[in-house]
Amino acid sequence: MPLYEHVFLARQDVSNAQVEAMTKEFTDLIEQGGGKVTKSEYWGVKSLAYKIKKNRKAHFSLLNIEAPSDAVAEMERRMGLSTEILRFLTIKVEEHETDPSVMMRKGDRDDRDRGSFGGRGGGGGFRGGDRGGERRGGGGGGFRGGDRGGDREGGSSFRPRPPRDGDRPRAPRDDAAATGSEE
Repeated sequence: MPLYEHVFLARQDVSNAQVEAMTKEFTDLIEQGGGKVTKSEYWGVKSLAYKIKKNRKAHFSLLNIEAPSDAVAEMERRMGLSTEILRFLTIKVEEHETDPSVMMRKGDRDDRDRGSFGGRGGGGGFRGGDRGGERRGGGGGGFRGGDRGGDREGGSSFRPRPPRDGDRPRAPRDDAAATGSEE
């Protein structure tokens, strides 16, 4: 039988119990179609990248399904009719992961985040390269307030880009022409 990973997003204003009831309903539907749900994970309420049907957040849930395509198609049809389901995605896979999904491995995610912006592991901010700004003595990169421009007047961090090959040199602007007044 084909294997599928199915994720659905439910509206933010439904309760956890309602999301569990929907998961149970769709699981029963798959079983009636001759398949089975091998794993079910509730990922919680998460922020969306953009509004979907006037919702900024949604309940996320994952189902690992082993079922004929007709059963999955019927489940998707019913999800499309439901007003509580914002989006869903079904992907056919070669095999299911036996470990918890990436979303459920919170410990791994925390370890990776410690070395980046604002984490505990060091510095934060932009690292290395030509990202602008000056590195100050403390080690952490990026802009940390204070005078951003070094020894430039007015604290402006604007720097004109260096000329590229093939650029035509430009004549310096005359102050009178730039302001629009003639003397």
